[in-house]
Amino acid sequence: MLNDPGRTEFDHAVIMVRDRLEALAPQYEGQGFRLSDKAVHNLGSCNQLIVLDDSYIELLGWPPGAPPARKEIADSPLGLEALVFRSDDAHATYERLVEAGFSVNPVQELTRTAHVGGRELPARFHTVRFADQPIAGLRMYFCRHLTPECVWAPEFMDHPNGACSLVRIDVHAADAQMVAWRLALVADAEVQAADEGWDVVLANLRIHVADDDSVAAPVIRALTLAYRDGSQRVLATPI
Repeated sequence: MLNDPGRTEFDHAVIMVRDRLEALAPQYEGQGFRLSDKAVHNLGSCNQLIVLDDSYIELLGWPPGAPPARKEIADSPLGLEALVFRSDDAHATYERLVEAGFSVNPVQELTRTAHVGGRELPARFHTVRFADQPIAGLRMYFCRHLTPECVWAPEFMDHPNGACSLVRIDVHAADAQMVAWRLALVADAEVQAADEGWDVVLANLRIHVADDDSVAAPVIRALTLAYRDGSQRVLATPI
């Protein structure tokens, strides 16, 4: 049985840039986003972030001219590519997912250097990743922030365009109801019927899953952001 709706928070959405981070990051800055400094993980991947009030968007890839550093992203296509849920206790999340019948890898530690306030700080995370993804074609995992101050630093959150939060994620699937319920089981969330599909209700946003017979596998179509002037806009992804 699912727990109360909205208990789980969404952590971040991944935009896969593969080996083109340096070429593509300026296109997001051109839209008025303030990106965090480029960082390299202990696993070899690199990223820059669009940090929002209670979530963020990660531009993820690997250094140009190098082979993909992480097996789980080696074949990931360019563009919106993964959903990441927040965990307050990675080991408890691992146990819950195993009990629910999912194939889950052991808790993994991820680190990188963060440049915050003119200082270099170690950013540390615990991740819970699936050995087999619960929904074929849709990558997802859980992240626990051990050093949240290295991500949600005020200097990264002051976007010239006024962006402040991620409020909706649109996913298209041939069987929207099945995908929505599967997402809800993973996230420990509630499903609600919505226009032309289903909403997975999290604490800080909704994932809307729409029926779309044209897609062979579920695909993340759009991220909708809220802005400080009260407007909402779909993020333009230039890939």
